[in-house]
Amino acid sequence: MFPPRDGAPAHVPVGEGAGGGVVLPHQAKRSERYPARMSTAQPSVFIAFLRGLRAVRQFRPDPVPDAAVQDIVDVVRWSGSASNRQPWEVVLVRDRDTLRALAAAEGYAGHLASAPLAVALVMPGKSAEHDAFDEGRLSERIMLAAAAHGLGSSIGWFRGAGPAQAKRTLGVPPERLVRTAISIGYPTEEAARRGGRRKPAAELVHLERYGSR
Repeated sequence: MFPPRDGAPAHVPVGEGAGGGVVLPHQAKRSERYPARMSTAQPSVFIAFLRGLRAVRQFRPDPVPDAAVQDIVDVVRWSGSASNRQPWEVVLVRDRDTLRALAAAEGYAGHLASAPLAVALVMPGKSAEHDAFDEGRLSERIMLAAAAHGLGSSIGWFRGAGPAQAKRTLGVPPERLVRTAISIGYPTEEAARRGGRRKPAAELVHLERYGSR
C-alpha cells in the first residue's frame, strides 16, 4: 500500500516517477490523462470550487485515503513550473512522531502535529526567485487536489532555523531547500464551518492604469 505505514516518510521523486503502488498518469490511457477538452457547460461549478478553498488547520484523526494520496501525487507531477523544469520532490509523512517534529520546527507549521498527512516540498535551493514561484504554484495545486476529495489543508512555513530542522527530520540533503509543508486531512466540524471575509472587487481591481477604477 502507499504510502508506507512503517513510520518512514515516503519520498517521491516526482520528476522520475514514483512506485509503491501508485497508479501514475503515464500508466493510464491517454484519453484518461488528456480529455479532449474541459467541459465548460457549468463554469460556475469550477469557479465555486476555486472560490471555496480555505486554509484548514484542525483535523479529524481519520487517515487520508490512498486514492486521494495518489491523486495528489498525480497533480504534483503535472503541475506547471518555470521553463517546465519540474524541480521539486516531495516527502509524504504520516508518522505521528515525524509530524510532531516538523510542527516543532521554527516557523508557522504547528498544525502539522494533528494532521493525518503532510506533504513537504523539497526544492533545489539554487534560485530563490524560481523556487518561490514554483513552490507557491505547487502548494496551491496540492491544496486544490486535496479539496477535490473533501480534504482540508494548510501551508506550513519554516523560517529561521526551521528549514534546517525540517531537513534533518526528513533526511533531506543539506543543499536542498525545505521551507513548506502542507498539512492535509478531513476538517473538524468547527473548521468546516469557518469562512473567510474577502475585500470587494472595487478595492482590488484597477482598469488599464493603477488608480483608475
